[in-house]
Amino acid sequence: MRSRQKVIDATLDLVAEGGFAAASIAAVASRAGVSRQTVYSIFGSREDMVSQAVISVTMEATDEIRSGVDAAEGPAEYLVEFVIAGRAVLHRHPVLATLLRGEALNPLFDTGMLSRARPVAREMLAPMAVRFPQIESRMDDIVEMALLIGLSVILFDDPADRPDDELRAFLTRWIAPSLD
Repeated sequence: MRSRQKVIDATLDLVAEGGFAAASIAAVASRAGVSRQTVYSIFGSREDMVSQAVISVTMEATDEIRSGVDAAEGPAEYLVEFVIAGRAVLHRHPVLATLLRGEALNPLFDTGMLSRARPVAREMLAPMAVRFPQIESRMDDIVEMALLIGLSVILFDDPADRPDDELRAFLTRWIAPSLD
């Protein structure tokens, strides 16, 4: 378990310093002080290693994102505020901000990315279902909607071009009818 965390930390350091291309198996193994074989035995592939590292930092950022939804009075408002808080966190975090660049080896563009992201999104949105039990039966659809809208906002919506209040109004117009 210690080697796994060392590899994840090394991966995140390299991504923060030089983007996703900097996080090769050899570079990560060297930075983590482990062999390349150790990296392969833990993760199986470079793509899995990078994805798991990004997932780990995303889960760490979840508390900050969730703090932005504390005052939400309904499921639609919760989801809207979750997306807005997520955009803010993503732009501020040195590793997560690399997801905004369309560079080679960006895990947002890997085959199977949505399949890997669904369980992470479900875990991130689990408190929403606890807080608003009436939506539990629709959580698969809500997770899918959150992923697709969230990815669109992350990739194409810049806070410099559209302030939070404008994004909030836009998202509310589209999300509220499907959740309320």
